[in-house]
Amino acid sequence: MGARDMFTGLIQDIGTLQSLRHGAMIRLGIAGLMGERLTLGESVSCNGICLSVVAAPRAGFFEVEASPQTARCTALPTWQIGRKLQLERALRLGDRLGGHIVQGHVDGVTRLVQRRRDAGAMVLAFELPQLLAPLVVEKGSVALDGVSLTVSKRGEHVFEVTLIPDTQARTTLCEIAVGAEVNIEADVIGKYVAHLIAKTGATTGVSAETLRRAGFI
Repeated sequence: MGARDMFTGLIQDIGTLQSLRHGAMIRLGIAGLMGERLTLGESVSCNGICLSVVAAPRAGFFEVEASPQTARCTALPTWQIGRKLQLERALRLGDRLGGHIVQGHVDGVTRLVQRRRDAGAMVLAFELPQLLAPLVVEKGSVALDGVSLTVSKRGEHVFEVTLIPDTQARTTLCEIAVGAEVNIEADVIGKYVAHLIAKTGATTGVSAETLRRAGFI
């Protein structure tokens, strides 16, 4: 996964995985971002994974590499030729942040457990990984396969997101099969808050005093 680039979680294009070669690194050839000529070394979010471009022979096609570590902590090992991938180029200085801050540093995988219609919306329920449970909050942000989403409901073992028609049309989330794995990235702000509060030794939750000691107020 890439090091210092940021994304918004607003998908720019749906690409197709055209080649997949395993070696010391995993090399992926992707058709997508038509009309754009990518530059070597730039980062692209591919289903939420920040990967560096290692070849861009023509507009609309590029290659990226993933390390074994990236494969171990993401859903990449389940990808096959022909898979649709949600793509987003890294933010440029001055771009609007329409979604939320997404790093492309996937925290792990989750599985779709249920989908249902709610009028024109689609509600998706996912397993809540216990290690990420403190970072997934109702009305907070989460990135699933690189898509910036709001947690509409959170239970002890499951959380839900709601897709409006535009999100349904612009992403592949409605095509996910129940039981399939997706990449999940928790909100980076929540990660920093959790880390700083943990450093204070607080054990009874968040209070004004713990936030003050952590430097937030």
